[in-house]
Amino acid sequence: MKPVLTPEKAVENIKDGSSLMVAGFMGCGNAFTLIDALISKGSKDLTLISSDTAHPDVGVGRLVCQNRVASLMASHIGTNPVSGQKMNSGEMKVTLIPQGTFAERIRAKGAGLGGVITPTGIGTEIEKGKQKLSVEGKDYLLELPLGAEFAFIKAEICDKNGNCFLPMATKNFAVVMAMSADHVIVEAEKIVEPGELSPESVTIPGVFISAIVKSVLPASNIPNKA
Repeated sequence: MKPVLTPEKAVENIKDGSSLMVAGFMGCGNAFTLIDALISKGSKDLTLISSDTAHPDVGVGRLVCQNRVASLMASHIGTNPVSGQKMNSGEMKVTLIPQGTFAERIRAKGAGLGGVITPTGIGTEIEKGKQKLSVEGKDYLLELPLGAEFAFIKAEICDKNGNCFLPMATKNFAVVMAMSADHVIVEAEKIVEPGELSPESVTIPGVFISAIVKSVLPASNIPNKA
């Protein structure tokens, strides 16, 4: 069985300067309880790997606004003006990665691949400093695997063996991040005994999960940005 920890205990080993993946998209699927615990702990100078930075008061956006992030790797930051301000001032290093490439680089790390090749970025700023390959007369960029020391995953249900169910859009980037981080903490709204979660409902197998935390902030707490 996986250890079921308090939020404070779960983030205990995330030191200043650690690399952290946070699954989800636009705050949907972010692990709010774990993010709160990390902010309360005071960890800083983090390398944050996330699809986006949500909004200033939501999920990963709070890490940015609380000055916890030194380096960000993401696909877009437009919905969080603080991210743009920090990028332009040089306070936070920002590396923007096309979203498909972002997902594939993370998947490559989890699958043990040496990288992926993609035509995305050919002829643009993205190709600078990268190896270019030609396959059957077409040019591709070699994109290297992307992993992290830690990952935060949000699940609706998790059994005590770490098997997780994530519904609908909350699974965005969660599966590949769970595969590619060294230590994966899942925050679950409901924790059940082994056997209570149907195998057909398992989104992320427990083999990828390191620890479990009970969520105290349901997804309904996401502010309405419509």
